[in-house]
Amino acid sequence: TTALGTLLRCFPCERLCGGCTVPPAPPRPPGALPPTMPPPRRRLPPAAHLPPRTFHSYLPRSHRTYSCVHCRAHLARHEELISKSFQGSHGRAYLFNSVVNVGCGPAEQRLLLTGLHSVADIFCQSCKTTLGWKYEQAFESSQKYKEGKFIIEMSHMVKENGWD
Repeated sequence: TTALGTLLRCFPCERLCGGCTVPPAPPRPPGALPPTMPPPRRRLPPAAHLPPRTFHSYLPRSHRTYSCVHCRAHLARHEELISKSFQGSHGRAYLFNSVVNVGCGPAEQRLLLTGLHSVADIFCQSCKTTLGWKYEQAFESSQKYKEGKFIIEMSHMVKENGWD
């Protein structure tokens, strides 16, 4: 190599592959079209046209709370607890007045220990783990107090903030 060739070497290629040794592209025949260009990149729509983002609720740190054991998303405040003496599909469960950060599946009728109920499975919106269910409708008058309430199985939640 000559001194001029050394000066004109492609320095980025020098670091990557030792110099420009890629052969040039063959010449195009007369009248041939240039190679096709890749399609232009699709532009994202303006922010006003994007679907709204789902934000998770955060319960105050000063309150005793229950969180998802899998992802630590807040689920309920201790003050929303109605009863600790419920049975879930896989063990003990708690009955809550209200919960946060959960999604609801379709309602279906199930024969539970206390009779026929219309329930919808609930799942953690962060990690999609099924946590328990929501009582949509109770068919026996003694069970009407459960309507609109939530069951969360103990195996899917952890106590946080001030339980000592």
